[in-house]
Amino acid sequence: MSAPALIAHVVYHFGTGGMENGVVNLINHLPAGRYRHAIVSLTDHTDFCRRIRRVGVSFHDLHKRPGHDLGLYRRLARVLRELKPAIVHTRNLNALEAQFVAAALRVPGRVHGEHGRDVFDLAGRNWKYNLLRRTARPLVHRYITVSRDLAGWLVDTVGVRPARITQIYNGVDSVRFRPRAGGRPAIAPPGFLDGARLVIGSVGRLVAVKDYPTLARAFVRLSAEAPDPQGLRLVLVGDGPERAICETLVREAGLAGQVWFAGQRDDIPELMRLMDVFVLPSLGEGISNTILEAMATGLPVVATRVGGNPELVRVGETGSLFPPGDVEGLARLLLDYARDTERRQREGAAARARVEREFALERMAAAYQAVYDEVLGQTQPKAAPSNIPGLHR
Repeated sequence: MSAPALIAHVVYHFGTGGMENGVVNLINHLPAGRYRHAIVSLTDHTDFCRRIRRVGVSFHDLHKRPGHDLGLYRRLARVLRELKPAIVHTRNLNALEAQFVAAALRVPGRVHGEHGRDVFDLAGRNWKYNLLRRTARPLVHRYITVSRDLAGWLVDTVGVRPARITQIYNGVDSVRFRPRAGGRPAIAPPGFLDGARLVIGSVGRLVAVKDYPTLARAFVRLSAEAPDPQGLRLVLVGDGPERAICETLVREAGLAGQVWFAGQRDDIPELMRLMDVFVLPSLGEGISNTILEAMATGLPVVATRVGGNPELVRVGETGSLFPPGDVEGLARLLLDYARDTERRQREGAAARARVEREFALERMAAAYQAVYDEVLGQTQPKAAPSNIPGLHR
């Protein structure tokens, strides 16, 4: 029996984030007898790596220097020569250049994943970045996108043939993330939930692309219009440079006692079970793991109409969508949910049911395995050129 093939997952940084969470879930659920794994970080990694349960996963930090670090490519080549991977799987633009090194070393399988774009190029139209993407295009054997939105962009803007793209939604652990069975978990600060009737929450990095100030402003507006403002609570889980802005907004509105900035936490499932409505105010998204986790928790989701969010949130069925940056629109939606307990319960139950049908981790892992197997020629290529509706051209 041959040894399991090695996949080298190349990322810019391995820390807290949706893309990294997807890598963790994938490694934990791919069959150990088929594939081994190494994570190559162009910068470094954090203790987020402890979430990987698979034995034998190695980490290789290349400590990229700021700006153009030409020595990075020598260090990457040295690591790949030592590892001898069967597949190099790069993720997002900031790791794409590793494809040139992998091709030069004749790595047998070369896969690139698109998980979303950052605030500096939300629409994916920057000509310099797209020149790099088009230059790397002949070297990549297979692209994987987490949303149909990203798949369409690869075709229309980068010029990738649909036959070379596989769209795979992220999966979610519906055992860890499950609806609360009784009362709210006793993990909030003492007295915070006293008199609470509606707990609005979000989980994410408090950085510009996530636009949490819009949520803070909407909460302030909601508190001014709701019939029972004292019963409103807001829980923000995560940390980042935008936290100070949000804290100032709620403090100046006299609402500091009704908002909990929980910071970076490891007990996300329990924190989500505190909530009644989940909000994601991002300016851009690929496929949000936190939306899927909220859906699995049985929460209605209110999210911006960007990226892959409309592929997850079905308006009037599992939640609502609003334009990015629309403080008034978000406040109106939250007021509707505050007034309608039955709607919250109905949409939350529908969200949970959809996760159970369509977003199992095992389903995601099987789809990735099929791509890896096909790239290495271990299965016969499929007759259909793509699994993405509307992209056959």
